[in-house]
Amino acid sequence: MSTSLSGKVAVITGASSGIGLAVANELHSHGMKLVLNSRSEARLAPLESEVGATVLAGDVTSPDLPKTLLDLALSTYGQCDVVLNNAGLIEVGPIESIDIDKVCAMVRTNVEAAYRVAYTFMRHFVDRGEGHLLNTSSVLGTKVRPTAGAYAGTKYAIEALSEALRMEVAGTGVAVTCIEPGLVRTALHRDWPVQPSEALNVPNPLTPEDIARSVSFVLNQPAHVRIPRIMILPGEQQI
Repeated sequence: MSTSLSGKVAVITGASSGIGLAVANELHSHGMKLVLNSRSEARLAPLESEVGATVLAGDVTSPDLPKTLLDLALSTYGQCDVVLNNAGLIEVGPIESIDIDKVCAMVRTNVEAAYRVAYTFMRHFVDRGEGHLLNTSSVLGTKVRPTAGAYAGTKYAIEALSEALRMEVAGTGVAVTCIEPGLVRTALHRDWPVQPSEALNVPNPLTPEDIARSVSFVLNQPAHVRIPRIMILPGEQQI
């Protein structure tokens, strides 16, 4: 498929599974060139041939990784047009049993690392005069539910940063969008004793491909259009 995205370059973190992988496949179908990152070298390696991507395994919490990914895109393709700031963790639980160390690790990934990615790429986009930052937030970046406050807090942080960045670059060729999925069936919940679809009574959760189509919709808008946030929910989710 050839679209207005053809030939553009996207960097995606958290790209080896779930939403990141689905977006990689979607953008590849639109003719985009990709730089993909995740912690799993084994899952990343096949994407070199499957979607013609340049891949780099590494932990997104490493302070140097965002700049390394940007430099890799520039040295390989000569440009960087889009970054999907997608790597993330989820830790939920009641007060008496939630693992505080895992909560803090989640904050390092969902907030600290995401902020490093956002600012690193936004500085490049501002210097260049164009580019698009997409931050993977959540419906829980707009509201909360019991036992999920810590996770929601990390996504509220992403929402606040995104809105401030959007305001800073208003009137330029740089765009900022929050992607706000509801319940998505991914490996993020693979170790949960009760799957969220059962706990929340959502028998037909979203698929990663549903989110990927929303991403390409956002990126395919005319240059004068901005979509600061896009929320995608399963029809049964009442949150």
